[in-house]
Amino acid sequence: MSLKQAIPLGLQHVCAMFVGNLTPLLIITSACGIAGGEFADLQVTLLQSAMFVAGVVTLVQLFTIGPVGGGVPIIMGTSSGFIGVFNSVVGSMGGGVLAYGAIMGASIIGGIFESVLGFFLKPLRKFFPPVVTGTVVLSIGLSLISVGINSFGGGNSAKDFGSMENLLLALFVLVVILIFKHWTTGFLSSSAILIGILAGYVAAFVMGLVLPTTGVTADGVEFTKAWVLNWNKVAQASWFAIPKLMPVKIVFDMRAIMPVMIMFVVTAVETVGDISGVMEGGMNREPTDKELSGGVICDGLGSSFAALFGVLPNTSFSQNVGLVAMTKVVNRMALASGAIFLILCGLIPKLGALISIMPQAVLGGAAVMMFSSIVVSGIQLITKEKMTPRQLTIVSVALGVGYGMGANSGILAQAPHAFQLICGESGIVPAAFVAILLNVLLPKDDKAV
Repeated sequence: MSLKQAIPLGLQHVCAMFVGNLTPLLIITSACGIAGGEFADLQVTLLQSAMFVAGVVTLVQLFTIGPVGGGVPIIMGTSSGFIGVFNSVVGSMGGGVLAYGAIMGASIIGGIFESVLGFFLKPLRKFFPPVVTGTVVLSIGLSLISVGINSFGGGNSAKDFGSMENLLLALFVLVVILIFKHWTTGFLSSSAILIGILAGYVAAFVMGLVLPTTGVTADGVEFTKAWVLNWNKVAQASWFAIPKLMPVKIVFDMRAIMPVMIMFVVTAVETVGDISGVMEGGMNREPTDKELSGGVICDGLGSSFAALFGVLPNTSFSQNVGLVAMTKVVNRMALASGAIFLILCGLIPKLGALISIMPQAVLGGAAVMMFSSIVVSGIQLITKEKMTPRQLTIVSVALGVGYGMGANSGILAQAPHAFQLICGESGIVPAAFVAILLNVLLPKDDKAV
């Protein structure tokens, strides 16, 4: 693939994951109390490093270094799956730079632990037949749909969430994507997501010229509408900056290490699901043992590498699994061009600022379609073999009890705190564990339904 084709296709991936890559850092630095004031520069440094690290770890995942990396078309980024555990660590340690340093220390050890798991993944592969990995992929897609629809409305923290301007802007982006995806061919068709997002930027710019950019809440407080492009952020960003190694002092504290190590086991399971989803959705085949093992090792060591730059664990990005499933673009050079753009965003903050001002509604217009594609990939994995009563039971119970429990975490309010942390953040983890457990316990049944 030529660079002329690869660069726009790579940019699609960056646009799809950019906000999600930075959001966990914003949440955890705020929880630690290092989001502003005297720590404002530290937060900017961490956000810059998050982009740089995501680009570097993605390149390793794509092209491999020895056993590290699966050589699979996956974008790596800051994981949101750890937010619940990290919030708990912050609560138990009282916040501040010390708690953030403890999170980094736990991430280094947890990442090494996950990479060791990756080396032993081949003998564990029997626990991940298509019915299990398909259920995990399906759960990933289902958990992301609500994220996509929240963005569609402008972001659920927006004062004008669900306004007609946000909904129409998101719908406009979705229609543009559909037109280019199905009424054009070749390069234009495969670049439909990027074209839709660029059209969204143009639409938001035009809206800013003809519509009021501010509104008033019921309490009489004036606010800027979520779809408005904040060009001041781009103007204020510097042209060049080098990411800082160890911007916070790394602390090793068992209060952080134990719960974070458990989450790294969960992350390994999710990564197996992501790699299975991207190979099924993009290449219509299951991943090999080497691809799964290398992908999990990269997940672990990438997370340890990220912690050295003060960045939260870097894992496979489920959002981009949906993009691969939808566009069928699995060319590693295309994804590598996106990774290089991420590195440039880490070195040239103005580029990062330009993507960071993307209205949530613009992202939402693309996300609802991409995330639904992950659900379809999960269904394809599950139905790859003839369905038996045993397989139907595994999928039904894993989704009903496992995913249902995680997606409605209020049901776990009386459960032990550790159980809430692992299972209450999304339905992916409990669904995966239920599917694995049933696959081991239920007697074999070859009779198809």
